[in-house]
Amino acid sequence: MKLHKKYIPLLLGLAMAVGIFIGGKLNFTDISDRLFTTNSKKDKLNRLIDYIDYEYVDDVNTDSIVDVTVNGILENLDPHSTYIPKSDLERVTNNMKGDFVGIGINFYTYKDTVTVIRPVSGGPSDKAGIKGGDRIIMANGDSIFGGHWTNDEIIDKLKGEEGSKVTLKIKRKGVDKLLEFKVKRGIIPIKSVDAAYMLTNNLGYIKVNRFAESTYKEFKKALDKLQEQGATKLALDLRDNPGGFLGIAEQIVDEFLEDDKLILFTKNNKGKIEKSFATGKGDFEEGEVYILINESSASASEIVAGALQDNDKGTIIGRRSYGKGLVQREMSLGDGSAIRLTVSRYYTPTGRSIQRPYDLGNNKEYYSDYYKRLSSGELDHPESMKIADSLKFTTPKGKVVYGGGGIIPDIFIPLNTSAQNETLNYIKRRGYMSNFVFEELDRDRQVYDGLDAKEYIQNFYITDDVILKFQDYLNLKEQTNLTFVAYHDQIRRMIKSELGAQLYGSTVAEKILNEDDEMIEEVILLSRGAKDFGLHIFEEEDVEE
Repeated sequence: MKLHKKYIPLLLGLAMAVGIFIGGKLNFTDISDRLFTTNSKKDKLNRLIDYIDYEYVDDVNTDSIVDVTVNGILENLDPHSTYIPKSDLERVTNNMKGDFVGIGINFYTYKDTVTVIRPVSGGPSDKAGIKGGDRIIMANGDSIFGGHWTNDEIIDKLKGEEGSKVTLKIKRKGVDKLLEFKVKRGIIPIKSVDAAYMLTNNLGYIKVNRFAESTYKEFKKALDKLQEQGATKLALDLRDNPGGFLGIAEQIVDEFLEDDKLILFTKNNKGKIEKSFATGKGDFEEGEVYILINESSASASEIVAGALQDNDKGTIIGRRSYGKGLVQREMSLGDGSAIRLTVSRYYTPTGRSIQRPYDLGNNKEYYSDYYKRLSSGELDHPESMKIADSLKFTTPKGKVVYGGGGIIPDIFIPLNTSAQNETLNYIKRRGYMSNFVFEELDRDRQVYDGLDAKEYIQNFYITDDVILKFQDYLNLKEQTNLTFVAYHDQIRRMIKSELGAQLYGSTVAEKILNEDDEMIEEVILLSRGAKDFGLHIFEEEDVEE
């Protein structure tokens, strides 16, 4: 008998309904030794999403439901298990990889136009002749100016396969017609070493902003260069460094520790312990080390600080670190998204966990820890820290250290919590400084022609007139009535640093800011054998060698 085609949809619908009914009655048995097996608990989510997809009265994007569901699950775990949607994964991956394929410019959209702040030194745009202040009007024949373009859309236009070319039409100040540049796309590094230079004739300085795939190579290159310049002592600045790859932190620690010294160990939910030891390849094992940390130094930063502190190597300076002692592993979800799930805890060589307490599913309270520290007075006075005696550990040379929530420094430098400093921090957060400096620079870039970085740092002066201009600029943008009378010098330094960054790069900017930095001053004093002005937190106990 031939089935009439008009009955086919009806029969298919009945078959689907029967299948759903039978599926709902089936009893699935969990198999404990298989990670991704099907079971009734997992099927419940699948059925719910399918039911919504087929039966819900309004049109709904089930992809967004899945995203919400995954986030809801992870929010009931620890604070560091996270979901990365497809739209964010490439950006996050590139950031941790340490490079991407592009044309090599720092830019922002200024008055609806892509404006080059500065080309990456030695990058494709720099080689092609593109300069700071250039406005990119077209890319491969497509206009990319106007308020409707987002930064992500602009980046998509400028990115491409390595070795491919993009034709740019550029408006340059003082030139009547548009300039055309053919730029060959290349691999562009995302720097994780912000600065590396000599503080004194034997004290080097390296600032690391994260631990990406390329960080160790950057760090080693910087360290080798400083040693060539005479560095026998090193200040490693990990302030505001949120962490990154565990293995990269281990490689950096290995530069300072002798062969077979324990760097850390991890423990998973089955109690399995994996230990990581230093090798014989370290090039700075004899040098003095000073590690700078603060309340925003987390994860891999704490691994470095904890490993050196527990091995009695170097001096930790600053304030108690963030307190993240959990290790995540990334897993693809098959649709371009991924999760980073906490799979183990790590412990410093003495056996202390530096993970601060958290309640499952109470992430809001966990992330407000900074304000607790601020209100308790801990950021001003180390004695305000609440430390349990049960979390006391002792290093091989008898120094007492504590677990339970971050790395406590050997020497404490208080946070400046004055109203003046809060105003300065507010200005930094708002981001107006870089826009203002760009506009000032763009008025007449020829002023800086022939001015090298060293001469700029030593001799260039930001006038009071520029400071007052910024004051007016900020008040106009924010509709406030701020005055800089009490802190002209700090604003002057901030402007000079930002201008240095746009002209010469991050090392110049850091050098200028560090001229008035209390932690840097402390390191210099210690390196010279002078009595420091910081507060010593730990005392040594008698131990048998």
